[in-house]
Amino acid sequence: MNLEKVIFGFFIVLAATLNFGFFVGDLDNPAHHDIYELFAAIVVSFIATVLKFGDRTQIGAVHLATSLVADLQLIAAAMVWGYGVHVAGVGMSPDITAKVVSLSGGAMLANIISIIILITETIMQRR
Repeated sequence: MNLEKVIFGFFIVLAATLNFGFFVGDLDNPAHHDIYELFAAIVVSFIATVLKFGDRTQIGAVHLATSLVADLQLIAAAMVWGYGVHVAGVGMSPDITAKVVSLSGGAMLANIISIIILITETIMQRR
């Protein structure tokens, strides 16, 4: 067993599951979407991105691209959250919550694509 591959797969799947956990719930109900879960999703997504920098293959480039997309979407979600709460002063209104959750959904799609690539790459490896 290759420990590097285990750690790589662990963080890819963890990023997707944390993002999914944040995403699930009523789209416009802020009680269903915890800020700390979004923060954890961002941190783990960054870790997964860093782990993808070492691969110089074409599949590695696509892995990195999906991870960068997820990072960008999650950062945008956090910025919208911060804007709604601290700048606009409206708090987590249904409108702001829907925007944050929608951006998180885009990141989740990127994470799902990354998992599909990981599974495909694993299946195609020859022993």
